[in-house]
Amino acid sequence: MFQTTTTFLGHILSKFLMDASFGHAGRAARMEQLWQEFFSDPSQWWDNRFIKKSPKYPDFKHKTRNEGLWMDGLLNPPWVRTKMATMAMGRRQSGGGLSSRVPNSFGNGDNACKLCQEGRLNEALHMVELMVQQDTQVPIIVYVGLMKGFARRKALAEGKRVHALIVQSGIASDIFLGNILVDLYVKCGSVLDAWKVFNAMPEHNVCSWTTIISAYVDHGQYEQAINLFQQMLQTGVAPDKVAFVVVLKACARIAALEEGKQLHSQIIKSGFESDVIVGSVLVDMYAKCSCIEHARQVFNNMHERDVMSWTTMIAGYAQQGLGNEALTLYEQMKQEGVQPVDVTYVLLLKACASIAALEQGKQFHSHIKESGFQSNLIVGNALVDMYAKCGSIEHACQVFNNMHERDVVTWNAMITGYAQQGLGKEALTLFERMKQEGLQPDAVTYVVLLKACASISFLEQGKQLHYQIIRSGFESFLIVGNTLVEMYVRCGKIEDARQVFTNMHERNLVSWTLMIAGYTQQGLGKEALALYEQMKEEGVQPDDVMYVVLLKACASIAALEQGKQLHSLIIRGGFQLHVIIGNTLVDMYAKCWSIKDARQVFNGMHERNVVSWTAMLAGYVQQGLGQEALALYEQMKQEGVQADIATYVVLLKACASISALEQGKQFHSHIIESGFESDLIVGNTLVDMYAKCGSIECAREVFNNMHERDVVSWNAIISGYAQEGLGKEALTLLEGMQREGKKPNEVTYASVLSACSHSGLVEEGCHLFHSMCNDHAVTPTVDHYACMVDLLGRAGCLADAEDFINKMPIQPDAVVWKTLLGAARNRGHVEIGRHAFDQVMRLEPENTGAYVLLSNILSNSWQEV
Repeated sequence: MFQTTTTFLGHILSKFLMDASFGHAGRAARMEQLWQEFFSDPSQWWDNRFIKKSPKYPDFKHKTRNEGLWMDGLLNPPWVRTKMATMAMGRRQSGGGLSSRVPNSFGNGDNACKLCQEGRLNEALHMVELMVQQDTQVPIIVYVGLMKGFARRKALAEGKRVHALIVQSGIASDIFLGNILVDLYVKCGSVLDAWKVFNAMPEHNVCSWTTIISAYVDHGQYEQAINLFQQMLQTGVAPDKVAFVVVLKACARIAALEEGKQLHSQIIKSGFESDVIVGSVLVDMYAKCSCIEHARQVFNNMHERDVMSWTTMIAGYAQQGLGNEALTLYEQMKQEGVQPVDVTYVLLLKACASIAALEQGKQFHSHIKESGFQSNLIVGNALVDMYAKCGSIEHACQVFNNMHERDVVTWNAMITGYAQQGLGKEALTLFERMKQEGLQPDAVTYVVLLKACASISFLEQGKQLHYQIIRSGFESFLIVGNTLVEMYVRCGKIEDARQVFTNMHERNLVSWTLMIAGYTQQGLGKEALALYEQMKEEGVQPDDVMYVVLLKACASIAALEQGKQLHSLIIRGGFQLHVIIGNTLVDMYAKCWSIKDARQVFNGMHERNVVSWTAMLAGYVQQGLGQEALALYEQMKQEGVQADIATYVVLLKACASISALEQGKQFHSHIIESGFESDLIVGNTLVDMYAKCGSIECAREVFNNMHERDVVSWNAIISGYAQEGLGKEALTLLEGMQREGKKPNEVTYASVLSACSHSGLVEEGCHLFHSMCNDHAVTPTVDHYACMVDLLGRAGCLADAEDFINKMPIQPDAVVWKTLLGAARNRGHVEIGRHAFDQVMRLEPENTGAYVLLSNILSNSWQEV
């Protein structure tokens, strides 16, 4: 665009300067002189008559001086047309000069050119084929017109016919025609044919090289393009600024920073660094190579900057997620009086979206309206995306509905907005509307919709989308396959996820990570590690994210040895310095009951964040080392690390484990000061901590003040009352829970049964157990049966307790029989005690506690005798 504008202005300026430099007579004399030069050596002039886009362009332009000649010029000598006609008629005898470059104004050449101008290319081609058959020389300009016309139409077959005519005419070695032929094949999408023409050319100039390099860039073969540029240099052809621009784009696409830096040095030596287009492309290259400082340095050193220079620098910041820097640069751009264009606004909106700068985005929206860019489709899409990512789905919807034109990108942006806001149903509804309006979804649409289904566990809709994906042919897309795996995993269908994974024609590291993470999340650590072994066999190397997933798999099944092996690989791979890897190693060792190794990793970390400290604290708490956890917290405070919600939850658990009530109250105060008290998990843990520390009044006060309560909240307070033996209060709470519409779960019933047991509420406990089974369809677990045995045993109903065990629909475990053994000890019932002891020994021969209980029964019985 810039080159075309510059060239056009150059021609206007050339004519203007010519008129201003000479008087009328002087101009006439100069014109005659130029025509004489033209006829003496036409090869020094470009013939533009039949390809120029405007009468303002000259018919002939000198190749080096840029001076122009017009056939209808008022100052032309009268002999010019006669001379043209004479030379055109004798072109076949001359075999060169004007006859090879200039068509006969009165012959078939002119007619063919006119047909090309009118867009009647097939008729022109037919005429040229007849001319060649009749051995009539075809002017080069006709071939040029045909090739450019067919290139615009991407008509490969017709282009090959023109190529064949050029070869047949014996002019295929002409470098000018060769360059246009290469360009023709490139624009028709046949890089191979372009390369064959290029390779067959006896000589190449910078235009030849630039055209073929550009072909490889346009077709995504960036490394080959860079290699060709190096070959060009080796042949001694000096690149021009267009060549530098093309190869810089190749470097940008594959982030080839070192090659880009070498090009930068060559650009400086060639004197092109001051060119505004070259400078802008350099900025773009450095930005896409993630060297934003180098990009800014080039930008700052540019002697001239236009709107595209500023836009390119803003784009660099936006692409790197540096939204604030992009907006700051825009303010500087305004101060320098540069007016933004539509692309600038698109990038500024992207910057706003990246940092959720809604108010700034709204201001840009106003500017866009004032500038008349709102009807621009790309700008509209960017507005929808910005509002959606800033969380203003209403504004996004308003822009979307007001757009006169919408493409698949528009719909994707709006669907993504709904999905990101957790509005999966609305996203799916909009998808149906999209189909009703006749738009075909693309791979991005399906990826977004699958993520929406995953976020709200819409398995059936996800399966329907899967079916549509297969029908549409998108299943082979890598990103679609990965998202299908993710959707099935998050919907809890690990078998379906594995089937998709297995059927994928192509898998990358993301595919393996998703599948292994799926197994880990489902608690299938062994399967996760087995899949990792298969991944190694296929030669796929893990990255830091994969190691995190694998360590979590080890932690989930306490696979200490595999965890240690992974630790060794992490050190060899140089990943041990990653703070997230260190945190996960601490967590893995702690969950594998190797607290010493966990502390060693923690101490060796070069960088620690609040997650690191929390992981180590959690490790101590999991091991029942509450005092060590509280001591580590003191060290954490000394190092100036602020606790977050997760840290306080762990610390409260530490206090609960050692009944450290006063310390727990201090943490409660810190929680209030930090504004975390309204968090549901924090509230639940506070209730649990106070209850386990024996302060049921404080637990009830926290419970009553909670703005939100879930089943865990009720279970915590009921368990607290159960521990204090307050059965009636526990039953009252159960009723209150049900009135609030919260459905009790297995834990709830176990806690209330325990409370009834400790309070001697046999009738209430039995009624509750039967209600749980018959009215609420909760299947009793072995814990519930143990509670019932304890309830009956404490009440002295040992025979009923034993009968209850014998009628259990599931196999009683050692805990159930030991509970009966304890009741027999309390009541001195030798016979039932012996029977219970025998059953415990059958299930757990090493259970020493059972020996103690039986010994007490027998001892008491002997004393009575």
